[in-house]
Amino acid sequence: MAPSSMPGVSSPDNRIHGGTIQVVEFFLGNRHFAIDLFDVREVVEYTTITTLPSTPSWVRGIIDLRGEITVIVDLRGKLAITETSGIPEEDRRIIVLDEKVMGKKIGILVDDVTSVSTFEAAQVDCNRDTFLTDGSSATILGIIKKKDRDKDRDQNELIIWIDVKKLLEEISGIS
Repeated sequence: MAPSSMPGVSSPDNRIHGGTIQVVEFFLGNRHFAIDLFDVREVVEYTTITTLPSTPSWVRGIIDLRGEITVIVDLRGKLAITETSGIPEEDRRIIVLDEKVMGKKIGILVDDVTSVSTFEAAQVDCNRDTFLTDGSSATILGIIKKKDRDKDRDQNELIIWIDVKKLLEEISGIS
């Protein structure tokens, strides 16, 4: 079965514009992730989060963002990433997602936002056999190979490109 026809598996093809992708890069623990730039409205500093009763543990609560109530999801908790980065809670960042894309006001809590980057399609491995062993990885769009130069050596840093909309589908019942 082709990856694009597999149920629950996102296709990166419609996200590559003119042979390139634009992403927001961030860290969760020691892991490097990226989401589509067009899914993001803005990045804001950490602010006090009001917890909500009877919500999944990965829903941290809500914030008042310039008069708009925004649900905050701890992406580290949602992805079951247990390692921490050592970054104090108040130094973490909130990536506010585009309400037009998500259908709700949602922000994701991440350890650090590093950059907005553009990559050539050739730098993205979208081969499902590389990383999809079962349905649990259906939110991975691809693996980005970011060229990095370290001590006069070229290296590829691997960035996990995720479909944040697919990852947060189940949040539609939370308002």
